[in-house]
Amino acid sequence: MTHSLFLKKPLAFFDLETTGVDPMKDRIVEISIAKALPNGDVVVKTQRINPTVPIPIETSLIHGIYDEDIKEQPTFKTVARNLAQFLDGCDLAGYNCNRFDIPLLVEEFLRANVDFDLKNRRLIDVQRIFHMMEPRTLKAAYKFYCGKELINAHSAEADTLATFEVLESMLVRYDGAIATDEKGNEIIIGNDIDVLNKLMMNNNVDLRGHMVYNKDGKEVVNFGKHKGALVVDVLQKEPSFYDWILKSDFPLDTKRKLTEIKLRMFNKR
Repeated sequence: MTHSLFLKKPLAFFDLETTGVDPMKDRIVEISIAKALPNGDVVVKTQRINPTVPIPIETSLIHGIYDEDIKEQPTFKTVARNLAQFLDGCDLAGYNCNRFDIPLLVEEFLRANVDFDLKNRRLIDVQRIFHMMEPRTLKAAYKFYCGKELINAHSAEADTLATFEVLESMLVRYDGAIATDEKGNEIIIGNDIDVLNKLMMNNNVDLRGHMVYNKDGKEVVNFGKHKGALVVDVLQKEPSFYDWILKSDFPLDTKRKLTEIKLRMFNKR
């Protein structure tokens, strides 16, 4: 494998599969690195990792890696020094890497007591370039799907009518196309509101996702020290949790949903 990039030092493209989406707390279960060398060659290295913690089933359904698949694999601490040597002297590149992959990778190296300094590395986030060159604004969508310039952008009526036109054009462009939702389900796009609604669905209990449904349809806490715990269990074991939520700066919708769960528990007594 070769490349056409003009490089003065190696550029390591990499991607992580992980136990979740929190770069400060989650763990790597697979890392793949494609190191582009200045001479035009590309060296690829892929390694599965035992994260030493269970992989949530919701996450496994997305990347296809289950606890059973990595139980015999080395831990990150075991391979950390070899990975650091492979990345020595490399700039880093990835997709959304500056916000997720690089912070998580650095955390893993720090936990393994391996010095991985970013000071002299250039960080290339391909997603950032994509979003700069192909803006994801209503004005850009109106131009792309409708072939028109959006006049009076940011006025409520102009934006509303433009959004209406964009959706109509999308349905024509993508009629019969297959989209994949967050859980990996394939959905055939059509001029049907129920179908479009399926594309938007997530597992949030409240709008901000402070509570989510687990694979069994039970509400679990999605932040802080109780993350992953059943809401009813937290309310039973730590009644002050409810008062803390209501008195803190949480959205009213979150407080309402938590109150509904608490009332449901009370009515079952």
